[in-house]
Order: sequence, then C-alpha cells, then structure tokens
Amino acid sequence: MKPYAVVAITKHGVDIARQIQIGYPLVDVYYPAKLARGDEEALGIQVYQGSVVQQIPRLFPAYQGLIGIVSLGAMVRLIAPWIKDKRTDPAVVVIDDRARHVISVLSGHLGGANQLARDIARVLHATPVITTASDVGETVAVDLLGREFGWVIENENLITAVSAAVVNEERILVIQEAGERDWWPEDKPLPATIQVVDSCDAATDMPFDAALVITPRILTAEETARFLDRGVLYRPKVIVVGIGCNRGTSAEEIDRAIHHVLAEAHLSPLSVRNLATIDLKADEPGIRQVAARYGWPVVTYSAEELNRGPILHPSETVFRYVGAYGVSEPAARLSSGASEWVVEKVKHGNVTVSVCLVPPDRRPASEKSGRVHP
Repeated sequence: MKPYAVVAITKHGVDIARQIQIGYPLVDVYYPAKLARGDEEALGIQVYQGSVVQQIPRLFPAYQGLIGIVSLGAMVRLIAPWIKDKRTDPAVVVIDDRARHVISVLSGHLGGANQLARDIARVLHATPVITTASDVGETVAVDLLGREFGWVIENENLITAVSAAVVNEERILVIQEAGERDWWPEDKPLPATIQVVDSCDAATDMPFDAALVITPRILTAEETARFLDRGVLYRPKVIVVGIGCNRGTSAEEIDRAIHHVLAEAHLSPLSVRNLATIDLKADEPGIRQVAARYGWPVVTYSAEELNRGPILHPSETVFRYVGAYGVSEPAARLSSGASEWVVEKVKHGNVTVSVCLVPPDRRPASEKSGRVHP
C-alpha cells in the first residue's frame, strides 16, 4: 500500500486519477470496474464492483490520505460516518471533474491535507483551495509548530484559544529557550504581531495577548501563571540522558533514576531526545525496555570513543569492567554535541545518570557519531 488513495467515479475522473499516479507515485488508484481500460493490472490500479459508498469504510482508515475526484458535497457525505478526531482522521482532498481545483477538506493541518492539496495541484496544474486561517493568513500554525522536529505540545487544551489569538492578529510572544530555530521560513518575514525572545526572563515586562513557550524546563509557578494562562507549551527534543548501570539492573530502577535526576534538574522528560551509553550496554534489557516505553532511541559508543574526551569524574573501577573511565558523562556529551553538562553525574542505586542539552545547531542523533538503536 502507498500512503494515499485516489478514488474516481467518472470517465474524466479516471483520466485525472491516472495522471496523478504518473506525477505523484505515492498513491494507489481506485475506480469502478465498468470504467476499466484493460491495463489496470499492469499499472497496479484497483478496480471495484458496485458503488464508491461501499469502498470508503475500508479506504478511510487504511490510508494516510484520501483523494476523491468527486464533488465536495459528495465527499462530505461519504466520509461523515467515519470521522472521529482530527488527531487520527486521515487527510481528505477533493478534485473537481475537470481538475481545476484541489480542495483540502479534512485534517488540513495535523493530517496534512493542506500540503497534500498543494502537491496534487502542482501535478495537475490546478489551483489548491486551502481554508485554514493560519495558512491563508501566512502566520504561525500553533498546532504544527515544531512538529517536523518532534516537538511535543504539553497543554493541547489551549491550542484553540491561542490559535484564535494568532489568526486574529493579537500580540503573540514566542519564548524560545531551546530547540531548532528554523521553524519559520527564512525567505518570509515573521508577522509583525509576533515577537520572539530567548528566555522567560527577557519577557518579564513585555505586553502580550498569547504566548508560545518552547523550553525543556519545568516552569516556575510564577512563569506558569504569567505565560501559560493563555499560552501553549512546547517541549523540544533537546535532552540527552547518559546512562550507566550494573548488568541486570531492572527497567523500573533505571526509569526511576532518570526521572529523579530530570526532576531535580527541573527538566521535562517530554524533551528527552535519546539515551546514550557504552556499546556493551546496547542489549541491556533494562535500558532497552525504558527506551521502548518512551520511544527514546539509544545511542552507543565504544570505550575508545568515550575515553577521547574530558571525563569529570573518572573511575578506575568502571575502567576495569568496561574499558572506559566513565560511561554516562562522556556518552551524554558525545551524543548531544554539548561542551558542558547540565547534570555531570549522579549515582542512583545501580544507575549513573548524566544530562546534556543539545545546542541549537546540532544535527539529529541519527546523523551524528555513535550507533543508533531505535
């Protein structure tokens, strides 16, 4: 299966569907058997018997996006019984029978229908029709900010209110303490209603109507009251947790150690990008289980790699067992690309934990040194 399905119901629609298949190979094509031309099997096109109404219940949940070459009203009626939630519904796009307009219908932002409409319109030399206010107004999409970088929104309940403030051109304050800085296109000026500062302290006396706060920090009570009463909190993936442990340490003990250290450092676990350790621990069950529990990749290094850089708290005992004078400290520094530690080294039972923050210009873990274990 491809990510997207194209469904046609007319002769002209079949022509359009076949054109899309040529220009956008991420689609599976479906149309009635009565409109078959004889080459469908060779082209990988699916033909069906009966009405398109019978096809939607299986296609709607099976694909990331559904492209219907039907009227807007017909598509709305076809998908209405199957719509559940914007976080899970697929993108839905419709195209008129002459391929003049490609309309984003459902899941424009989170589902990607707006971009899908633009892509298909480009193939057909048609006009994309986008009605999402932030797209039309060329401003920040609150629910999509940082999504391409893996940022997590902690308080989704405030997305609607803050989005309204953005599209209504109220004063928006962006506080970015960490994370990728290229979330806004370089070739387009940021709307005049949006101001960006690099810390909560810098925003202390600034007037604003709504805020977008990008930080791995646990905010103070005062900061929460000031910035998140009408503000969305984003957790960028900038924390690297270096881990060392005795063989056979349980996942529960490792989990507790990590969360204890992060809490003491006033950092959110939602901003953890990956764990880092020595390659001898790549198959350590406790580490693997914790990583799987939270979707954290594990990046490993050889003892030689770990010994190359500075180790603030070298241990002869650790060296005797694994050949490195430290594990959690150098692993966190190497994986993050940082020059210093937020937490140098904390021993918590059978576990040692070190924490570094990824500098803004560093690449993802998969592009850096070390071996990545998803």
